[in-house]
Amino acid sequence: MTATDSLLSPENATANINGLLFVASDVDPADEADFNRWYDREHVEERVRIPGFLSGARYFSLEGGRKYLGLYRTESLAVFRSAGYRAAFEKQTPWSVANLDRMRQPIRRVCAVQAVTGFGSGSHAVVLPLAAAADAQAPVAGAERAGRQLAAQAGFVQSYLLVPDAALSTPLPREATEGRVLQPMLVIETSSADAARAARATAAAALDADPATGWLLALGWKLSAAELR
Repeated sequence: MTATDSLLSPENATANINGLLFVASDVDPADEADFNRWYDREHVEERVRIPGFLSGARYFSLEGGRKYLGLYRTESLAVFRSAGYRAAFEKQTPWSVANLDRMRQPIRRVCAVQAVTGFGSGSHAVVLPLAAAADAQAPVAGAERAGRQLAAQAGFVQSYLLVPDAALSTPLPREATEGRVLQPMLVIETSSADAARAARATAAAALDADPATGWLLALGWKLSAAELR
């Protein structure tokens, strides 16, 4: 079996049907120092300690999108309906309340993770928004096809489709709700910025998306639940 065959094996494709919390925002320059301290010293660890959370990662935009992105993977979407998550979400610390209010143009989505190709964490990531489709399986099939193409490219680590859950994706305090569209997003992780740019172009062509809408981000740091327990 080749390395690419291993990436695309049915066992790998179905092994991680997880949930994922996607939170992106800008922040006024005057507030960035405290915002980053809060994220790094309290918020990521607090979330990853919730039962059912697997990891939390911070990304910083190099091209497009919001400046800051947090991705929190969970065992399943059911974690976001659990008592542990509700307690953390409903009883924010004073530091959290202050910094949630500092988010500008925030985006919060609770998503199912589908069409997984590959494994591991890359140093860079692409977030490619996709058009909503009447057929819910169409984006999944498209992401699977794109994953097969991406897996053959140098620097590819992993790709997966994020499908927002409308009931669970409640907005953040400063998030605009008028015209809010919960569109699917393809995330691609790579080992370099150049590989991410090449992957963005490939995925956009495969999925009939505009590559200019794809975010390019660098990984700041990542925490897994296994490191805490």
